[in-house]
Amino acid sequence: MPHVGFVTVVGRPNVGKSTLVNALVGQKVAIVSNKPQTTRNRILAVLNRPDGQIVLFDTPGLHKPMHALNRRMVDSATKSLGQVDLVLWVVDAMEGYTPADRYVRDLLGKTRRPVILVVNKVDALPKLQVLPVIDRYQGLFEFAEIVPVSAKTGDNVERLVEVVFRHLPEGPPLYPEDFLTDQPERFFVAEIVREKILARTRDEIPYAAGVLIDSFKEERGLVRIEASLFVERDGQKAILIGRGGEMLKSIGTDARREIEAFLGAKVFLGLFVKVRPRWREDKATLQAMGLLERRGEE
Repeated sequence: MPHVGFVTVVGRPNVGKSTLVNALVGQKVAIVSNKPQTTRNRILAVLNRPDGQIVLFDTPGLHKPMHALNRRMVDSATKSLGQVDLVLWVVDAMEGYTPADRYVRDLLGKTRRPVILVVNKVDALPKLQVLPVIDRYQGLFEFAEIVPVSAKTGDNVERLVEVVFRHLPEGPPLYPEDFLTDQPERFFVAEIVREKILARTRDEIPYAAGVLIDSFKEERGLVRIEASLFVERDGQKAILIGRGGEMLKSIGTDARREIEAFLGAKVFLGLFVKVRPRWREDKATLQAMGLLERRGEE
């Protein structure tokens, strides 16, 4: 009988959770960035193997929320803890134990779910320095197992898969063999655009920017997409557009190329920057972006 179960991936921001999920399933299902709080939605991704099926939840980083958007992100991550068979707690080998990790540890202590500690980014440390990091965490929590990995290079990721399967219950598959994720194409298109914003902007822009797909029309030989890029101030709009529109053009060009590869079709992509003050506190905007559940869908 194969081993099957739900596994949530948690940790503080910027420890490589999304990179790990992409490495585990072997495909890009979550955008990545070197900036904290990149992941805003809970993303379901399925890993199918002959010995079973792992249903992964990539969650937003656990942090002190400052906006309704951030509160929703943290709430999404904490809710997932009570709905799974196993938890992967991802930590950054380079940074070691922090107060933010203490917050995660305290949350995990309340879940009564088995926890595997994933010490990520070990490729950035000499091997002799990895063991002290593991020892530091080992005394903080009763882990089912501890696995050092590099999600970036793929080092030891296969061993992590084997360990996860060992801790999952036996049962039939929960999803079809060719199922990868529960997110629609519109979601991935918006995330690709946001990833390019993250890559090309700095300071407050990556966190103040949101993407809403206004239209997604499939025509003969072409997918026509229009998206609004929300920011909160006129100054942010000017930065995102850039001198002579160069910043917006470069974001659009990078995004269009990746969207075409993702959809397997030629794409027209129209991007429109709009100022919407305090959009991160606006329920209607968050609902339209899929960042907040609508009433009756909770």
